[in-house]
Amino acid sequence: MYCELKTNRLLLRPLDISDLYSVYTYFSDEANTRYMVHLPDESKEETLQFLSKVTEEWKKDNPIFYEFAVVFNGEQIGNVSIALNEERTVGELGWIINKKYWKKGFALEAALALKDFAINELKVLKLTAHCDCRNINSYKLMEKSGLS
Repeated sequence: MYCELKTNRLLLRPLDISDLYSVYTYFSDEANTRYMVHLPDESKEETLQFLSKVTEEWKKDNPIFYEFAVVFNGEQIGNVSIALNEERTVGELGWIINKKYWKKGFALEAALALKDFAINELKVLKLTAHCDCRNINSYKLMEKSGLS
């Protein structure tokens, strides 16, 4: 399956192995991943394993999770995702943006596009998101995107 979402400034396209260098840049950065559960990655091999799994998932007719590259001006600057439950009625949103692009509204813009995709295309009935309580910016993003 191939799916692209477009916003005013961003292209969201399937994340894949070709994104290794840019993803590893922010996946391995301690400041960028401070509040992430499974990060930072300690090696490019770890990031490659993740990207291999994502690439295989995109090949399915009905993926159980969708991991989109966030592209700004032709550069991959982060990724956003939605993971579905088995019944495909509940989706959990997630995001990470390279710290060089923080405080510019990219995460919110991407999250809102993904939320719209989840509701209108995937017909998800409920959306969730989680963050570490110390991650104020992520918490505010959830509020701004209509999550509670």
